[in-house]
Amino acid sequence: MKTKRTVDISVCRKLSASALGVSMLLLASACGESDAPTGDNGETLRVVKIGQAGPLTGPISHLGKDNENGVRLAIEEANAAGIVIGGQQVRFEMVSEDDEGNPQKGTVVAQKIVDAEVAGVIGHLNSGTTIPASKIYFDAGIAQISPSATNVDYTNQGYKTAFRVMANDAQQGVVLGNFAVNNLNAGSIAVIDDRSAYGKGLADQFEKAAKAAGADIITREFTDLTKTDFTAILTRIKGMNPDLVFCGCLDSQSGPMMKQIKNLGLTATFLSGDGSQTKQFLTLGGDAAEGAYASSPGVPLDKMPGGPAFTAKYTTTFNQDIQIYAPYAYDAANTLIAAIKQADSTDPAVYLPVLAAIEYEGVSGIVRFDEKGDIKGGSISLYKVSEGQWEYIETVGGGA
Repeated sequence: MKTKRTVDISVCRKLSASALGVSMLLLASACGESDAPTGDNGETLRVVKIGQAGPLTGPISHLGKDNENGVRLAIEEANAAGIVIGGQQVRFEMVSEDDEGNPQKGTVVAQKIVDAEVAGVIGHLNSGTTIPASKIYFDAGIAQISPSATNVDYTNQGYKTAFRVMANDAQQGVVLGNFAVNNLNAGSIAVIDDRSAYGKGLADQFEKAAKAAGADIITREFTDLTKTDFTAILTRIKGMNPDLVFCGCLDSQSGPMMKQIKNLGLTATFLSGDGSQTKQFLTLGGDAAEGAYASSPGVPLDKMPGGPAFTAKYTTTFNQDIQIYAPYAYDAANTLIAAIKQADSTDPAVYLPVLAAIEYEGVSGIVRFDEKGDIKGGSISLYKVSEGQWEYIETVGGGA
């Protein structure tokens, strides 16, 4: 890709006659000379910005960077394909922002992305940031596709700009609740959640499903995202002698929790959701993670239609392993680009109806949205830690 130097003539026209008499060097400086991308034949390419938001710093930054890498890979491939929109070749650029997994920071970041005049947004990672940010994107009329936020409230708000490419907590909670009772024979269950939109939302759905399946929820304990010491909570739970402990939390908490469970001699089976079904959970939990169960929306990476090929591209490009959500971030970005291409427009008002009705064959499977913006036919897979690795058990739902 070549670049050429251009001068903003509209600004230059505002200069006085005397200013116009200075050297071209000073003129370029006064007008804010900029680099403009050009094609192989020297034609100027139109820049189309795509937003990306997630925690790029902090305890779950490994997940945020995983998502960012998925979006980056999709954009690089789109640029290599030389996509033409409205008769002009475009160059996609990612505007990536760190929301720190914090709801307040998430809204600040969302407004910053809107102000950058992006065509659409991939993100955020957490439900807690995705939900408040969605109002800002809706007000701006910009499409938002989350690759990983699972709380049902995100798409229950009625925003026609909100979409997600993985199953939600209602679907995941039902599978987890039934699995706990029918497969793990849990009659008494202790539930812990981190009070975040994700953790509490998943725990609520799990509790409802487990009760419906006949389990007794003997206690509901709470922590917050800043905590890594759960000794007091686990000591109380140990005294109740439950069959199973369910945690609605991310790996930054469930990993350390496993070590504390083992140290306390708590023998209950451990079960969690997609926030724990990661490589980082295995690292943080160490030997204590052995025997833990967790679920994750979709099918295992090696069973995804494009999983093996995506894994090869990702690891070659970034020289690191996939955490969990990168394939979904990649699919979300590609689905947005496909809608823009089909609509032949980067204007959200034009491409949003196309996005809502799209059928895109992604790495994770076919991306189709229902009337709320949820993916159709969402499936949930279940796993167990065996010999230090996540071992696939089964898939329940549309992707089975």
